[in-house]
Amino acid sequence: MKIMNVNDFDFELPERLIAQVPLKERTKSRLMVLDPAVQKLEHREFSNLEDYIKPGDCLVLNDTRVMPARLYGTKEETGAKIEVLLLKQIENDSWETLVKPAKRVKPGTEISFGDGRLTAVCTESLEHGGRVLEFKYDGVFYEVLDQLGEMPLPPYITETLDDQERYQTVFAKNRGSAAAPTAGLHFTEEMLERLENKGVHVAFITLHVGLGTFRPVSVDNILEHEMHGEFYQLTKGTAELLNRVKEEGGRIISVGTTSTRTLETVASSYNGRFEEASGWTDIFIYPGYTFKAIDGLITNFHLPQSTLIMLVSALAGREFIISAYRTAVEEEYRFFSFGDAMLILEGSTKE
Repeated sequence: MKIMNVNDFDFELPERLIAQVPLKERTKSRLMVLDPAVQKLEHREFSNLEDYIKPGDCLVLNDTRVMPARLYGTKEETGAKIEVLLLKQIENDSWETLVKPAKRVKPGTEISFGDGRLTAVCTESLEHGGRVLEFKYDGVFYEVLDQLGEMPLPPYITETLDDQERYQTVFAKNRGSAAAPTAGLHFTEEMLERLENKGVHVAFITLHVGLGTFRPVSVDNILEHEMHGEFYQLTKGTAELLNRVKEEGGRIISVGTTSTRTLETVASSYNGRFEEASGWTDIFIYPGYTFKAIDGLITNFHLPQSTLIMLVSALAGREFIISAYRTAVEEEYRFFSFGDAMLILEGSTKE
């Protein structure tokens, strides 16, 4: 069996470089530009992205919207405090969730939220603290969730977010994610409009970010890691646009790893072409993978040993990525969800 060690994707990251709050202006983050073809990088600002995207290229963004998916409740029997994170809707009012402390919630356990405005009963235990909960309420579930739920910021962000919309992209539309597609947080409506006026196509897919974002790689050999399925949707209009861009010689530049995984899932199913599609993807992209859909990627700086740094390593090369990450630490780039951005695109730097 082939072995690829998780330690090959490790790097030293000082805690002070983990961005705790977003910048006041979305486009003012830094942008590291990587050109894998010549192994060069440049330091720019995100607003300079327009210098690298040509007329006829297509940016593909994930229009998922983050739910206020974190709920705080109490056990009906004992009053013990329980934290619940909604991950994905299974059917009707049944949801896959993460529960803390999980040992207190077994099948049959009843939980109350908001003085009983929302209740849930545990119907099944899953791995890694996962539980299936069936909810009961009056009215519309998402309206109740808006009243009782909180935005589920990642565990490495310890500060409270003043403006909850800063953890949404400006184009967020389809509600269903437990975390934001953070590469898209850098864009403003004005920037997207300027790109379109330049002749750049802007397309949207949907992938609802779920448990995979929260699950670390816990095996030494990454080939043994199992990805968690996430729901995606690619519309007929987007598929037709992407095929046309390819045929006309334009480049498809994915905004974020979630958009990448969606595009690669579809292209892998249709021999490199795009078709209207929806379903669940557990695609795991790591070095050795042959990309079938994208020509470039805009992404943030990711956690050490994560599946996300493995994906960008597959596109740009592991050694080049690890070297770039070490440079980012030396240059004090801001990391993770509210941090700075990276553009991986061949031909982006000057010889």
